[in-house]
Amino acid sequence: MKKKSNIIEIAHIKNSLGGRTIHNDLNLSIGKGEIIAIIGGSGCGKTTLLRAMLMLLKPEAGSINIFDIDITQCSQSQAQRVRRRWGVLFQNGALFSSLNLLENVLFPIKEYSNLPLEMQKEVAALKIALVGLEAEAGSKYPAELSGGMQKRAALARAIALDPELLFLDEPTTGLDPNSAGALDQLILQLREVLGLTIVMVTHDLDTLWTVPDRVAFLGEGKVLAIATMKELIKHEHPLIRDYFRSSRSQYSRNSHKTDGH
Repeated sequence: MKKKSNIIEIAHIKNSLGGRTIHNDLNLSIGKGEIIAIIGGSGCGKTTLLRAMLMLLKPEAGSINIFDIDITQCSQSQAQRVRRRWGVLFQNGALFSSLNLLENVLFPIKEYSNLPLEMQKEVAALKIALVGLEAEAGSKYPAELSGGMQKRAALARAIALDPELLFLDEPTTGLDPNSAGALDQLILQLREVLGLTIVMVTHDLDTLWTVPDRVAFLGEGKVLAIATMKELIKHEHPLIRDYFRSSRSQYSRNSHKTDGH
């Protein structure tokens, strides 16, 4: 039986910032349809790894294959084709404040498609509905939206071009527990409906219990472990053990799941 191909293959990556080694021989594989969360202590290089995957940072060594293209060595045209197949939700949403919600979602569609304008608007409206926002929200500007609505709006823009791969940077940061929980469920629904592969950077313990299939823990310049949360919290590496034994981690409202739920 043929092995399912990986969407992302990261091999022997090295990254340094300001003379300090952030990643050294880091390896990570992500399969089609998986949701992978990337976690670790402060300074472990979560954001640096995400930037490398998004072609915002060129590694000093190693390769990053996405859709079977090494994005560390590819041509500009290849890079554009790869970018066309992914969507990104940035931590602060990165919505254009001078555009309303519909115009924000329309922006990548106008940029990358040759559809007639009316059809572009229909696609944008569909994406807005898909993330659980009312059609009336389309005429509102980012400043008029609640934090949860802003995240959904940014998510609608991230899926505007029907990506196969979605990157989420701290998707629930700044949200109240109810809004964060609703966003977690939305991410799972979008994976099912759109067949997405999702890579997320997060420190939200509730999200980690709810959303990812596997969690990659970064430390000492590499992936120290990749496992389910249930397995990871029992890991004996000191960095992983300390991370989950911190006071903030202990009081996650989903911590009861460690008891076999």
